[in-house]
Amino acid sequence: MPFNTYRPDLMGHACLDQTGPIVCGSWTSLTLTYTAGHFGIDDLGGIKISIRSASDQTPPQFDDPTAPGYTTVSASNGARLKFWYRRNSNIRPWGNTLYIQCLNYLSEGDTITVRMGDRSHGSPGVRMQTFVEHAYEYRVHVDAFSTYDYTVLPEDRQPRIQLIPGPAAVHRAVLPSLRAVGDHFALGLKAEDRWGNPTPEDKDTYSLHPSRPVAGLPETVSMATSLGGALRVEGLSLDSTGDLWVEMRDTSGKVVARSNTLRIEEKPAFRHFWSDMHGQSGETIGTNTARQYFEFGRDKSFIDICGHQGNDFQMTDTFWRELNELTAELYEPGRYVTVPGYEWSGNTSVGGDHNVWYRSEGRPIYRAQRSLVMEDSTDENTCIDAGQLFERLKHEDALVVAHVGGRYADVSYAHDANLEPSVEVHSAWGTFDWIFEDAHKAGYRVGIVAASDGHKGRIGASYPGSGKFGSLGGLTCHLMCELDRDNLFEAFRHRRHYATTGCRPFLDVRVNGLQNGKRRLHSEVWQDIDAALIGDIVTCDNSEISLEIDISAHAGIERIEVKDGLKVLRHIQTASEARTAGNRIRVQCEGAEYRGRSRRVDWAVAVTLDTPPLRTEAVNFWNADCGVTVADTAVSWDYVTTGGIHAVDIWLEDATKGQLDFKSNVTNFTADLSTLGTDDLVIDCGGLGKAVRLTRLPDTPLPATLQTSLTIPLETGTERCLFIRVVFEDGHIAWTSPIYISQRPDCEHPE
Repeated sequence: MPFNTYRPDLMGHACLDQTGPIVCGSWTSLTLTYTAGHFGIDDLGGIKISIRSASDQTPPQFDDPTAPGYTTVSASNGARLKFWYRRNSNIRPWGNTLYIQCLNYLSEGDTITVRMGDRSHGSPGVRMQTFVEHAYEYRVHVDAFSTYDYTVLPEDRQPRIQLIPGPAAVHRAVLPSLRAVGDHFALGLKAEDRWGNPTPEDKDTYSLHPSRPVAGLPETVSMATSLGGALRVEGLSLDSTGDLWVEMRDTSGKVVARSNTLRIEEKPAFRHFWSDMHGQSGETIGTNTARQYFEFGRDKSFIDICGHQGNDFQMTDTFWRELNELTAELYEPGRYVTVPGYEWSGNTSVGGDHNVWYRSEGRPIYRAQRSLVMEDSTDENTCIDAGQLFERLKHEDALVVAHVGGRYADVSYAHDANLEPSVEVHSAWGTFDWIFEDAHKAGYRVGIVAASDGHKGRIGASYPGSGKFGSLGGLTCHLMCELDRDNLFEAFRHRRHYATTGCRPFLDVRVNGLQNGKRRLHSEVWQDIDAALIGDIVTCDNSEISLEIDISAHAGIERIEVKDGLKVLRHIQTASEARTAGNRIRVQCEGAEYRGRSRRVDWAVAVTLDTPPLRTEAVNFWNADCGVTVADTAVSWDYVTTGGIHAVDIWLEDATKGQLDFKSNVTNFTADLSTLGTDDLVIDCGGLGKAVRLTRLPDTPLPATLQTSLTIPLETGTERCLFIRVVFEDGHIAWTSPIYISQRPDCEHPE
């Protein structure tokens, strides 16, 4: 226990004036009253009131009575009080803290009243946290003796409320990505409020319209039958090959949701299964319980594979055992794969964050340090740097992936190819192409994954809310024969996966027609093949190969980079001719300040044009409070990037003429639109890929499918690292794991 535990029963109690549920993201005013216990509070003692670091509730402020978050504090006995608020200033996860110091003492029964969002002088109040929490707590700590060592009030004396979803604002439809003719599959349907919370408030009936006949698909569904706003239509199948999508329409015929594409093949070597293997629940730094976390992924995100990666220094031995019991209970081969794991949370200087997963329960947790679990663990399994971690895991049936969170992984510090097949390039923290580039520079053969690192209890659909996170959480698509742990670990170790920023496209990248092709299975084991797939390490006798690309997506394909390691071999743009004369200009902000916690770029943009825009559309704006303002010829917005992108599309009467004047807190420039063709105008702003990009697009949506190929020469002694990075029209990005391929020297067998 990180706080003083002396006589909490005599430290008083706290309560709220509201006890009923409050809608997520709603504006309200709350009064918290602390009543002093037997000891009272000594001069210069006080209390602190904390909420979880993940919360995005409006922070309190004390200076402007008309502004959001205005907070007043008073004592019933007239004692003078000093108070201040700081983020991340208390032991995690209770980081966001209001400190109240008593300059005069309190006696038993005296009260401190905190009015959060005091509306008496015009403040709109406080906007509540935007994501569901079943027991949202204002944790009160008491320093009764002016020792600056606080005692936490007992659980039954802490003020809590329930945060519930609001009315339906958006609908989602989710299909698998690849199945065989005759396979049974499910369609997931969901109603979400404006903040991305599944909501049971929608009771309407909707019609379902498939792009081709589907056996078992009903004509209508009622959301009144949903489980908290989500339902699965099971037992569907198709009897022929091709692509399928399904539209969900309301009673007026309006399309409220269109699914991603499902590819049906005759006899595919693999099926596609989607995962979010990286997030945390309320037992560590996240929200709600671990059980609710796993159930959300299965029932409301419609993912197939789920892991839980609590920070090791917060994972007590007790919770580690409970988590293992939970993953064993919820593991359902063929339906839902849960994987026991944790986050080794070393500082960047000793290797940085790495996720660890085990194939089976009951394995050890190797911690980087034990700062918050001192009484419930021992030093026996402490690995104080990444090198020690890999050494201890050498004989475990485990997987490791380096990632970027608060701390970022330094992949050059330590690596074991047998344990660490991939790196994580995207999460709710942002987009990090550079971690793959670091691994490639270090000479590693790694694949590419993404996950959410979600802290908001919405694994698999981790929207950022309005806090420090700037991105939707990512997903990974695994190419597996069957949905179980054995197939997951086999596919993962061979990098048979592709990653996205949260969308679910069908992607296939392969090399056919290999001559004397050999695929590496293990260090000394090679397999004869005539085609290389995503993730393969291959040698062959070909002097040149054809890289085959097949994409069928939920949205238009804006651009494709065909890459060989760090080098772009070719840019592919769909509908190039339509772009040249297009009257849609995309103004895109991208990049980050830095690799670590200070990576976020806050953009305040004003664009001025020669003529008023016909319309505008925001791209990758995940904060529901943020939007685009248009006033005559001016278009303005405030938003963030954390390594990825956001953009605003502007339609003009004639976008081939006139100027665009861009002003912001980051950079200023003027562009001549007549010179903007299929090539982008990119303004470098320093930082980590921080830039502004102007792109001309067609007036209508871009094609969402593409099949193409690229001829690539091979040279003896040079290994190609071939993969694609796809940017979609709606701002989503996807990466395939590389195919590592080289020409085999004459008369020489692979070693």
